[in-house]
Amino acid sequence: MIRARFAPSPTGYLHIGSARTFILNWLYVRKHHGTMVLRIDDTDVDRNTEASLFSIYEGLNWLALNWDELYRQSERLDLHRKLAYELLARGLAYRDFTPAAPDLEDKPHSEGPWLFNPDMRALSKEGSDARAAAGEPFVIRFRVPRENSTEVSFKDEVYGHQSKLTADIEDFALLRSNGMPTYHLASCADDIDLRITHIIRGQDHLSNTFKHLLILQAAGPPLPRFAHLPLLTAPDGSKLSKRRHGPVVSVTTYRDHGFLALAYINFLCLLGWSPKDDREQMTLYELTNAFSFEGVHRSNAVVNFSDADPIDPKALWLNAQHLRHIPVEQLAPLVRNSLEAQNLAPYADDAFFLHVVDTIRTRFSTLLDFPTKGRAYFADEFPMDPAALEKLNAPGARELLHELADRIEASHEFTEATVEADLRKLAEERGVKAGVLINASRASLTGQPVGPSAFAVFVCIGRERVLRRLRRV
Repeated sequence: MIRARFAPSPTGYLHIGSARTFILNWLYVRKHHGTMVLRIDDTDVDRNTEASLFSIYEGLNWLALNWDELYRQSERLDLHRKLAYELLARGLAYRDFTPAAPDLEDKPHSEGPWLFNPDMRALSKEGSDARAAAGEPFVIRFRVPRENSTEVSFKDEVYGHQSKLTADIEDFALLRSNGMPTYHLASCADDIDLRITHIIRGQDHLSNTFKHLLILQAAGPPLPRFAHLPLLTAPDGSKLSKRRHGPVVSVTTYRDHGFLALAYINFLCLLGWSPKDDREQMTLYELTNAFSFEGVHRSNAVVNFSDADPIDPKALWLNAQHLRHIPVEQLAPLVRNSLEAQNLAPYADDAFFLHVVDTIRTRFSTLLDFPTKGRAYFADEFPMDPAALEKLNAPGARELLHELADRIEASHEFTEATVEADLRKLAEERGVKAGVLINASRASLTGQPVGPSAFAVFVCIGRERVLRRLRRV
């Protein structure tokens, strides 16, 4: 069975690139009926925070893509140390007692990059054991083959054949002098124990894979397959950074701007991947069935934003498309939550609320548009757009609206058809174009110059509110 993992570090909010990595892992696993593992890589005690961990869960829960198993590396330290000492016992690792900066994986050297300390590497087992028993601090390093330089290679599912000579790989640390595992050791020990078959992660980890392969090969389990994803960059080509770009790269920024989770998932999938056809708006089912590594691009993907607007225009367009096509029964609870956040609420029964949401959503792009641009459908007080005010100020428009209110009140029915008949008859009798009345009535009822069908607006506002608004202008 396919087993993949998403392994975020709780050092900040859920990054847009990390979210995409999780999503593509999820799609691949679900397509092949595998197991999705969430592993919190929290061994960096100096940088990890509970607030960051909460933020990661918050972002993942909003995406609403479930995982099957959950682990925290900090609860698995014995497993990591066990692997380090097994490699030490087999002569595949050694203790490094070098006093100066012993935890560093790369040490500066006047003659070039540091690769290994020959004195520590050549230390006998007896000498090493004696110094350790005496309490001398040490780092456990992997013993990269030096006698005959060999090639460490693998086939990446995205970037193809990758190789590196062992002569170019330093004797990297496995266990620090304080007993804490390095990223390389902890990641590989957990991948082995959790039986991970596919490691799908960002391209920035590709260089780490050679060290990980050495550990995995030494441990002896079946090797996983690797797939590295192109990076996400800012419009200027720089790598998206929490430190440099701030909330722009946070998943919850899009949530707080009123995005649908599915639309955001759809957007992230299209950053560096395509289904190899003309489709852009896709359901989760369609994304799952279409995803493959063959569709992942090798070049980095750009997220477009500016100092004035953190939202990518393509993401906004996709959200508008999903807003129009999602089943209204799924959309209505999300709209209700958005309204309640602004102290607004539907003013009729659930069936009528569904009708209103279904009618007005065609003009909106985010959930925030419902309590802002659509405020008139849920409150009696709403702003008047200057363009709408011009329609309302057309010669004689206000007086005609008062007459229209009288005719609507006298009518036995209140439907789109009856309102349209009353309006057009009034316009004909007064010798004005029906458009004058249509535009003025829309302005008086919603404060907006455009919107859904004018006669549908009447019904969505409700008869009593329509009468009050037409008469108060």
